[in-house]
Amino acid sequence: MNIQEEIGRRRTFAIISHPDAGKTTLTEKLLLFGGQIQVAGAVKSNKIKKTATSDWMEIEKQRGISVTTSVMEFDYEGYKINILDTPGHQDFAEDTFRTLTAVDSVIIVVDSAKGVETQTRKLMSVCRMRNTPVIVFVNKMDREGRDPFDLLDELESELQIAVRPLSWPIDQGANFKGVYNIYEQKLDLFTPNKQRVTEKVEVDINSEQLAANIGEGQAERLRADLELVDGVYPEFDIQEYLDAKVAPVFFGSALNNFGVQELLDCFVKIAPSPRPVQAVERMVTPEESKFTGFIFKITANIDPNHRSCVAFCKICSGKFVRNAPYRHIRLGKDIRFSSPTQFMAQRKSTIDEAYPGDIIGLPDTGNFKIGDTLTEGELLHFKGLPSFSPEMFKYIENADPMKTKQLAKGIDQLMGEGVAQLFVNQHNGRKLIGTVGQLQFEVIQYRLENEYNAKCRWEPVSLYKACWIESDDAEELENFKRRKYQYMAKDIEGRDVFLADSSYVLQMAQNDFKGIRFHFTSEF
Repeated sequence: MNIQEEIGRRRTFAIISHPDAGKTTLTEKLLLFGGQIQVAGAVKSNKIKKTATSDWMEIEKQRGISVTTSVMEFDYEGYKINILDTPGHQDFAEDTFRTLTAVDSVIIVVDSAKGVETQTRKLMSVCRMRNTPVIVFVNKMDREGRDPFDLLDELESELQIAVRPLSWPIDQGANFKGVYNIYEQKLDLFTPNKQRVTEKVEVDINSEQLAANIGEGQAERLRADLELVDGVYPEFDIQEYLDAKVAPVFFGSALNNFGVQELLDCFVKIAPSPRPVQAVERMVTPEESKFTGFIFKITANIDPNHRSCVAFCKICSGKFVRNAPYRHIRLGKDIRFSSPTQFMAQRKSTIDEAYPGDIIGLPDTGNFKIGDTLTEGELLHFKGLPSFSPEMFKYIENADPMKTKQLAKGIDQLMGEGVAQLFVNQHNGRKLIGTVGQLQFEVIQYRLENEYNAKCRWEPVSLYKACWIESDDAEELENFKRRKYQYMAKDIEGRDVFLADSSYVLQMAQNDFKGIRFHFTSEF
């Protein structure tokens, strides 16, 4: 296959949602269709000790939530599919925001009873900023939920995007009979089964056969609903979906494996193959012959037996070849990779080559930071991987003086992963951890103890926000740092950070020092 064909068959997407909408379950079912797993472990069932394939961290298995993005790939009907299953919990939103920079399209999972929730709105705003095409999967149709038309109205108003149903549910909850696949004009009948795929029946919507399958009343209602759908929503136009102007909507039940194949079959046909990526210097297109890629995520200790980090690299153009020298732009040196890997959650296999759209794991001995660029020599910088200003802060202290080295190494690696942000207070030299949510502190403490054998304890500190500061006037900057000496810190890049202890103090600082720019993301 030439590079053009390889690019054409790639589909790289993220699955995002509010916690508990069924994102990880949907990922599992997609893997089931891809033949990557033989049995789908019901994520929450204690009877099945196999936890979700994509939740491999010990703490994820205990909590039943995803705390880090996992990467999985499989082949399906000639397409190569790369899925990124993201954490839904808002405390890990930053990981999800960064992941959205590495995908070409997104599937949003919405709970049919709860509709659009806060986290979904936030994530959708990132998709809108980047013009990422979106498909919506309304999950849990086998439970009592809201009226499908009400849900569609809510999706339009809350996500600020036009929608077009491509499948339609036949009742819901206890009376759920299945879905009518508008895209393929087939009827899919529902039999609750977590392991098996349901049967498809080709039926003419106006024939007697429809009533024979779902009953007269339901058949009438379905015809009326479909007529209304066609009357209210314009014909589905693939280009409008690719331009992120319209979101196709599918209905189903991921847990019972229902409606998932319809989603997958349609997705591989309409979703975009790898798209051009904007670098600071120019636009990079996938078809270019020279390799370029960027690091959007670093994970420590994927294999607990080896204290190794893996840097996840999204390939933007050209062909990646194992053992070829590639230029690490920030360090200005060439590096060869003897064992690049591709992932099936925690299982990984070494690969010899990879193409645009693929996500590969590169062994990292401390060379990489999030946002690093690799090329065949050209000076390029990919942007769009910000760290956000944290809103919760605690001092991190060593709870076991015998383990000082382990603690320092653990903090370094976890901060390199982008789990949270580390600031060193210039006034007293203490280390301060900033996060966007309380749960991150628990994850850090748990991982330090279990992965690095280091104990830490937290000390509360009352701060409002951390913001990066810069100025063209060196004198004014020095003056500000002198005046605010107690509230100045450095981040891991050595940049100046102002720790404001209230919104009033921040506002006053902005008013008093006009020559200083205050930034709330690390990308400026």
